[in-house]
Amino acid sequence: MCSLKKKGLIKNLENQRDDMIIGRNAVLELLKSGRTVDSVLMSSGDKKGTIVQIMAKCREKGIVLKEVSSVKLDFMCAKGNHQGVIALCAVHEYASLDDIFEAAEKKGQPPFIIICDEIEDPHNLGAIIRTAEAVGANGLIIPKRRSASLSFSVAKASAGATEYLPVVKVSNLVQTIEELKQRGVWIFGAHMEGNPWCKADLKGSVAIVIGSEGNGIGNLIKQKCDLLLSLPMSGKINSLNASVAGGILMYEVARQRVYYE
Repeated sequence: MCSLKKKGLIKNLENQRDDMIIGRNAVLELLKSGRTVDSVLMSSGDKKGTIVQIMAKCREKGIVLKEVSSVKLDFMCAKGNHQGVIALCAVHEYASLDDIFEAAEKKGQPPFIIICDEIEDPHNLGAIIRTAEAVGANGLIIPKRRSASLSFSVAKASAGATEYLPVVKVSNLVQTIEELKQRGVWIFGAHMEGNPWCKADLKGSVAIVIGSEGNGIGNLIKQKCDLLLSLPMSGKINSLNASVAGGILMYEVARQRVYYE
């Protein structure tokens, strides 16, 4: 958990979410501590004093820095004294690609990986992580930007699965997919114009790409997929929730592995 208990830096820490640190000094000390920070939010136009040091630390460590309104910061911390800055921390350390491959090797099976392309809803990402862990996936990959991260809300929605499933955060999904392909992983993308999901051979080293709630898989990611998989839609609604579609595809991988190994 990403909490900071340095005396005098945070008042009433017990009343704060443990993935959110507020206040200039508290955030600056957090950045110096080496703990995992997903992003830092600061009030638009406020670039004086300690904020300058915070911005420099974020650039140095490659941490996403976002300018937002003071109203949003007030809402996020229930009008606590945020002093124009909030840091959002990961509730669990991120893994590496090697960790995923090692997890698969320990199980004596080919890698089974989930890739989330800009899933921004924490509840969706948490649900996907929960299902991925339940079906025996070896790990999950998310992009550094335009994605929900390992926040309190994601951990809660995952029902604790964030403690067991390796989650990797990468700067460039396209490059990561290229690396996976070089390591022998076949990339399957969930897409409404794809081939029937139940006819694909998913028994080997596979990665399932699940697109964002609004736009689905991005064009560059789509081009990198070895095969696109579609789910039949017989009703009047033409799409499924990302976590539901992902769940169906993940369980198809599990089904094929269990019955056809």
